[in-house]
Amino acid sequence: MKADRLLSILLLLQTRGRVPAHELADRLEVSVRTIYRDVEALSASGVPVYAERGRHGGIELLAGFRTDVTGLTADESRALFILAAQGAHAALGLDAALGSALRKVMAALPAPYRPAAEVTSRRILVDATRWKGGPQPAVELDVLQDAVFTDRRLRLRYRHSGAKEPSTYTVDPYGLVSKAGVWYLVADRRASPRLFRADRVHSATLLPDPVQRRPGVELADAWEELRRQVEERPGGLDVTVRVRRSRLDMFLRLNASSLAELPDDEGENEWVTVRLTYGFVREARQLLQFADALEVVSPPEARAEVAAAAASVTELYQRVGEPSS
Repeated sequence: MKADRLLSILLLLQTRGRVPAHELADRLEVSVRTIYRDVEALSASGVPVYAERGRHGGIELLAGFRTDVTGLTADESRALFILAAQGAHAALGLDAALGSALRKVMAALPAPYRPAAEVTSRRILVDATRWKGGPQPAVELDVLQDAVFTDRRLRLRYRHSGAKEPSTYTVDPYGLVSKAGVWYLVADRRASPRLFRADRVHSATLLPDPVQRRPGVELADAWEELRRQVEERPGGLDVTVRVRRSRLDMFLRLNASSLAELPDDEGENEWVTVRLTYGFVREARQLLQFADALEVVSPPEARAEVAAAAASVTELYQRVGEPSS
């Protein structure tokens, strides 16, 4: 919209001072001719803006003209720019809106705080994805967002982990949560909180019925209840392993979610003892990827599970290597 573009030009000029017309055109994805027409519109509306042509020319506001918003402290200014972590805004289709908002905030900041905010945006980066996470499946959040913001019920076709076919559920959404780069829908099903991974939703249909949430329960309350259920799940299996020091860093990165505690790594021994917690004994099979640098100490069922996984891999390669008859 032209009004948004005019405001963006005004705020960029307040922040940067003199800006070449071609740079404004590139930033706002319009032609240079459109920028000059916008400058004329700003001038006609009473904004003291002028353009100088030539090699060192550009567009500039009259010295001393600006709109200042006071009240923000230096720490508050830095916090706003750390908040702008990439990833979540892109998934919600808000990347462009975030960039525009930050330009407005930067222009409105008291002059003494602008340098600190700019440095923060260049020196602090928040990446919510895990190491070696691999390519993430595409996630369509549009319908889920519509349900969350319009307080409508949803009909989901959802495939649980390990299931071949999706199941159908009618749910009452509380909201969306992004955790470690993974989006979840938090919703009630039959008045009980449930967690649905967005990348396992095969289809979502917005229903005309209003949501029927539990009275007094907000998104943060439902999320905390579900988080505790996951993290405090009973029946966990405690596994102790020894890992070669040369592979320890990589092992800790890939198994961070299963660590029972950080290992005591003060010594210089070749092997380091690490304690893990799994929900099921079968999860211990993932230790096989470190087979040349890892020894399962306890419990016996975990050692047996890893041994069985190794035997299965060996048998598979033997079959592949056999000549066909």
